Amino acid sequence: MFIHSLKQIGSFSLEILSSMGRALRLLSLALLRMPEYRNVSLIIRQIYQLGVLSILIIACSGFAIGAVLALQGYTQLVRVGSESALGLGVALVLVMEIGPVVSALLFAGRAGSAVTAEIGLMKATEQLASMEMIGVDPIKRIIAPRFWGGFIVLPLLALMFSVVGIWAGSLVAVDWLGVYSGSFWSVMEQGVDFFDHVMKGIIKSIVFGFVVIWISLYQGYDSLPTSEGISTATTNTVVFSSVWILVLDFFLTLMMFEL
Repeated sequence: MFIHSLKQIGSFSLEILSSMGRALRLLSLALLRMPEYRNVSLIIRQIYQLGVLSILIIACSGFAIGAVLALQGYTQLVRVGSESALGLGVALVLVMEIGPVVSALLFAGRAGSAVTAEIGLMKATEQLASMEMIGVDPIKRIIAPRFWGGFIVLPLLALMFSVVGIWAGSLVAVDWLGVYSGSFWSVMEQGVDFFDHVMKGIIKSIVFGFVVIWISLYQGYDSLPTSEGISTATTNTVVFSSVWILVLDFFLTLMMFEL
């Protein structure tokens, strides 16, 4: 019984190490085999597929969360007569925390899962193998454009999320709850610093974009070429991406505030 347990632990450990090796190999190939300048249209197409088509869900989610933050913040701050600081609170929470994290989670659910399913289907229908047979590098043609496209668009989506959220917060606070607009915007302007606050959110979104698109590509490229394998890979993309986003968010926040 003890020997059997050791065998299972060893087999599981070897599988994890093997999976990490394959993922690192795919990442290195995607970084090294970037499409040439004459094929930059491949990256632009992925920016459209992964970024532009995600704008609606990002904007709607940012508006809803910004409005809720303003409403919840007002109910707490008005008790101590500090409702003038509502704009600063909404901006800091969105720019440094909720904007990057929620945008990355939405990106993983919409774009990341789509990338995994698309590449998994290409593998199942032997499109990737056919490319290799005719001398086309599937890494340069399929993997690298999606990697760079996803890496580029997530920071932009996170900024859009924060901007829409702040605008929604101003609508709720100023136009509905009656907070003085001058204090709402002036306190925000004085309290939010680009390098101390906005850049921290941008750095988070860059890291999240890197990890999410890497996981999405690897899960699709390494999936079993069956309907069940593609389904499992798509689920793994959303689950693993969500877990890593939250874990990395904790450590990034810890490093940024030097706690």
